[in-house]
Amino acid sequence: MDLTKLYQKQVSFTEWFESINHPETEAMRKEDNAKRERLELLQQLIQIPFDKATNFSAEEVSANSPQFQRFMQEHGEELCALRLVPENPELPKLRMRGHKIKEVMAWFKEQKIDPKQYRADFVPHVNSTLWSTIFVINQQGIFGEIVKGGHHILTQGFYQDIKPLIFSYNFMHWNIDNNKATNDFEEVTNHLKGIIKRLKVTDPNFQEVLKEKLHAEFMNNYLCGYFETVFTLDHGLWFIDYNRILGKIYADFNLSKENSSLSSPSPSSSSLSSLNDLHSSLSLNTPFLRGIPGSSGKVKGKVRIINDLDNLNNHQFEDGEILVCKMTTPEHLHLMQRSSAIITDQGGILSHAAIVSRELKKPCITRTEKATEKLKDGDLVEVDADNGFVRKL
Repeated sequence: MDLTKLYQKQVSFTEWFESINHPETEAMRKEDNAKRERLELLQQLIQIPFDKATNFSAEEVSANSPQFQRFMQEHGEELCALRLVPENPELPKLRMRGHKIKEVMAWFKEQKIDPKQYRADFVPHVNSTLWSTIFVINQQGIFGEIVKGGHHILTQGFYQDIKPLIFSYNFMHWNIDNNKATNDFEEVTNHLKGIIKRLKVTDPNFQEVLKEKLHAEFMNNYLCGYFETVFTLDHGLWFIDYNRILGKIYADFNLSKENSSLSSPSPSSSSLSSLNDLHSSLSLNTPFLRGIPGSSGKVKGKVRIINDLDNLNNHQFEDGEILVCKMTTPEHLHLMQRSSAIITDQGGILSHAAIVSRELKKPCITRTEKATEKLKDGDLVEVDADNGFVRKL
């Protein structure tokens, strides 16, 4: 699997939502465009560290204003992610990442935008990320994934040597899948505890300000929502997203309920416990494959294996078939919409594709490891995405 090629074709949540005509598309676009304003307020009130951008109007960049020239002189050798954020929400957001600030002008000119309609956000960018997380805080608790590497592994669902680890916290006890990270377990534990601690707002005055300004919600004093973080040696911990819409989409999601193998330990257990094998607790009739639920539901149907990313439009795919692939990409979307269920070798519980599957109301099982090898076109299977298993019929 050519990961470089796959990552080049990835799109934002807003673009995913737009492609499926989601009713929250415009709201999602506004939410994404203003995420750093929300993070800045959190920094002011509760000292949340974030990847603060240097902002210019696109007119200043286009005209090479004195202020922009000084910025280039002082920071030109630094890597950045440049986001062109439209003032008009109907216009597209444009972005690039991983280039030196002094090199971005060529890309900027290629976009042929009306500078009066955009602002330019120069966001710090790092190439080497030690830890990344994606998680949701809701009324049931906290759940998400952590990986030793870039956060794109979690959002896009592609990985090679290191798999993401699932974690959950029901406001009393932690569960962390320790099966693949024995050597890093203590580091993972401390890192997660440190992140979550920052989102506990005990000052009622600060809670009231956040409720008033951000329509924030709290559970056990924890700020509810969808969050992304990265940790680097150069900058330490950064929050890079706080999304209220995605938080509401998962407002009723209970990881213990969705996957019986992620239930919390009993009160007599240690307050921090490694999960047993994610799949060993399933007491179903000899599942042929096991994975992690990305979107709940149960269906029966015929399998269609899709491995050729270059010819997705030429596959003979019938409505109602079960899509099986290494990992879904935006190019799979038309097949996802026609399928009755989705099974992937890789992925995660909060990857873009898992969230879109949930919005499409398609049962989805991710991280089966070998579905594309063990299943064959035409196999009749039962997909139980409530419990994370596939069984041949």
